[in-house]
Amino acid sequence: MTPIVRLLCDLIEIPSVNPDLCPDQPEITGEERVAQFLIEKAESVGLEVSRQAVLPGRENLLVRLSPKGEVQQRIILAPHLDTVPVNSEEQLKAELKENRVYGRGACDTKGCVATYFHVLMELAKQSNRPEHTEILFVGLVDEEVNQSGSRAFAESEIKGDLAIVGEPTELEIIAAHKGNFWIKLEVEGKAAHGAEPQMGNSAVHKMAAIVDVLLTAYPKELRKRSHPLLGSPTINIGQINGGHQPNIVPDSCWISIDRRSIPGETAESVFAEIHELLDQHNLAERKLSEIRTVPCHPLDTKPEQRLIRDFLGTTGRTKVMGVNFFSDASPISQGGTPAILFGPGSISQAHTDNEWISILQLEMAEGMLKHFLEKQK
Repeated sequence: MTPIVRLLCDLIEIPSVNPDLCPDQPEITGEERVAQFLIEKAESVGLEVSRQAVLPGRENLLVRLSPKGEVQQRIILAPHLDTVPVNSEEQLKAELKENRVYGRGACDTKGCVATYFHVLMELAKQSNRPEHTEILFVGLVDEEVNQSGSRAFAESEIKGDLAIVGEPTELEIIAAHKGNFWIKLEVEGKAAHGAEPQMGNSAVHKMAAIVDVLLTAYPKELRKRSHPLLGSPTINIGQINGGHQPNIVPDSCWISIDRRSIPGETAESVFAEIHELLDQHNLAERKLSEIRTVPCHPLDTKPEQRLIRDFLGTTGRTKVMGVNFFSDASPISQGGTPAILFGPGSISQAHTDNEWISILQLEMAEGMLKHFLEKQK
């Protein structure tokens, strides 16, 4: 077993489930156990450690590799430490099988944590560390819920010339991802006895017509606009709720909408086009409101920047890519540090019951990142 595989196995077996997703199991929730494990390893090779308060009992971990001379540029390595919940204790046991590592967080994103942190420790042991490039590892909390860690970091005074954010990208370099709006749409009806439905006005019936338009006519309109890396915006209706019981005509109904956005779209423009579309179809009066309490902007980092070009060159990639999912890269980018995504593993394995990561990709990611950082002055 190579050192980086051993490190990943150790990380998997230290549970760090996001406490907001699993509030009744404190024995497996929170990022602090992983942070303390990494602190011990960092201090053993002389790395500088600090913490950043984010939420009660939850702090970002900052591990700094200082250059030999004056800092002239800073590269930030930013994976998140939290995971989604587990369905069994077996998911908290790392298993090696068929050149894969299985376990909760294997690809999302303890594979990235292991990659970034192991490279940092290897560089700390070498005498030929960069002359003027500071490398800052930031273990972020709360990515799986509100990205509180990356939002707090973005609001701090610490800025970088490039942030490499850890997500499973199958070793591709991602410079753009979609944003998203979570929207609640509500309609009202008139209650009546179920034996005399003609005396009421069913809110569920009104909503059925709205849902039909949103899932048929609206996607056709969305496909008329596109981003070169992200394609078109999308809409999903994830929840519907209405009425009280079978023998009452429902007087209210609501749906929740996940509207994935591309650069240039705003909450105001999205709300306006939904209202306009439903008005065109003479549908019911409705109320729209945002469910999310934090902004989730798209990521659109320009690949012409020198460090991104260097990273492409050292990793053997010819172009950047785009993805549909949201990440910590967006808040960090909004805070003033150009951000990209890079990491081993496939997003299709994230959150699954048999989550796994390829050992080959894990070790390739380590080599790619180490080669890039060693080239920095």
